[in-house]
Amino acid sequence: MASFEVIGGKPLHGEIVPQGAKNEALQILCAVLLTPEPVTISNVPDIRDVNKLIELLRDLGVKVGRLSPDSYRFQADNVNLAYLDTPEFIAQAGALRGSVMILGPMLARFGRCQLPKPGGDKIGRRPMDTHFLGLEKLGGKLTLEGKDFYRIKAEDGLTGAYMMLDEASVTGTANIVMAAVLAKGVTTIYNAACEPYLQQLCKMLVRMGANINGIGSNLLTIEGVEQLGGTEHRMLPDMIEIGSFIGLAAMTGSEITIKDCQIAELGLIPDTFRKLGIRLEFRGDDIHIPAQQHYEIDTYLDGSILTISDHTWPGFTPDLLSVVLVVATQAKGTVLIHQKMFESRLFFVDKLIDMGAQVILCDPHRATVIGLNHQKRLHGITMTSPDIRAGVALLIAALSAEGRSVIENVEQIDRGYQHIDQRLIALGAQIRRL
Repeated sequence: MASFEVIGGKPLHGEIVPQGAKNEALQILCAVLLTPEPVTISNVPDIRDVNKLIELLRDLGVKVGRLSPDSYRFQADNVNLAYLDTPEFIAQAGALRGSVMILGPMLARFGRCQLPKPGGDKIGRRPMDTHFLGLEKLGGKLTLEGKDFYRIKAEDGLTGAYMMLDEASVTGTANIVMAAVLAKGVTTIYNAACEPYLQQLCKMLVRMGANINGIGSNLLTIEGVEQLGGTEHRMLPDMIEIGSFIGLAAMTGSEITIKDCQIAELGLIPDTFRKLGIRLEFRGDDIHIPAQQHYEIDTYLDGSILTISDHTWPGFTPDLLSVVLVVATQAKGTVLIHQKMFESRLFFVDKLIDMGAQVILCDPHRATVIGLNHQKRLHGITMTSPDIRAGVALLIAALSAEGRSVIENVEQIDRGYQHIDQRLIALGAQIRRL
């Protein structure tokens, strides 16, 4: 198990380029299974979860060619369905949350798929009902073996259907869309997720020959086609990285420019950090954060305490609440952080309290942060990264703290952030991988 040794309390300076979007990559990569023709994808992040998914596709028989450090060509013209029945596939798929995204494409094109319960972050219950209920409405026949192995078949093909999703699940919507594009007839998906990454998937599928209307809304209408062709696709920059770097700059009093942010696709992220008092300057598609020794949390118009909560798009992403919470610990003022979508994502707060932060964990979903206004610095401790997003939030806390911190289990951070230690070292951070 690897660790980061961090010497904090030093301002950073320079430019940083965000990686390609992890959450988009996990959908886009699985979409290559929908066609036997070549698909070229660029701005692919070099992170563990994405690399493991590429490895799984290769072992399934997809031809994979690396054209450059962030560009790949895939061709799924000889998929080996027998590999689904091997212990190796079960081990691979069970260790990777993103493996769930092969269900829709495999069912649509080959009439069957099977999957162990996928792994991923331990952030509470993440039921797969939306995926399977949607695929069943299209004609998939689901068999559950035990509590953690799923088989789904559509031997006579899929047929379009009307469905209202019980939750606007991004991965659930993606799976259903990828199945519906090859189904017979028309599929209508109401309460569909409409995140930029889902929009990217839909636009890519349209370039491949799919017929999808309503992209960007929560009502998608899909008219199935007989086959899809190849295409080229470039992924968006990772909005979670961008938000993390904004928080890092504020927390450490640093001057940082984040390059090529695709600002129009960031939704509420910039304004949410502005509510914490952080100054942002848009320079074309770059975001410049000037060095700032103090930042003050807004209140509501009546003077009451601000609440920052997560919600489905276009609400604020849950993946950045951990960073917002950490940044608030050194703000002036008080904020209530309400994590609605996962019940275990605030359980890293005890580490921040050990570092000297003033945080009250009200319940598994809510924490009140009383900002220290940089009057009292956090101090370094030894801690463990519980999941990807909390891990990078703790890294930000350690970089702002006085003294030495050790963050264990940084493989969690590596799953979502590309060479993060090397990129921060280039800004002047003191980080050593142990």
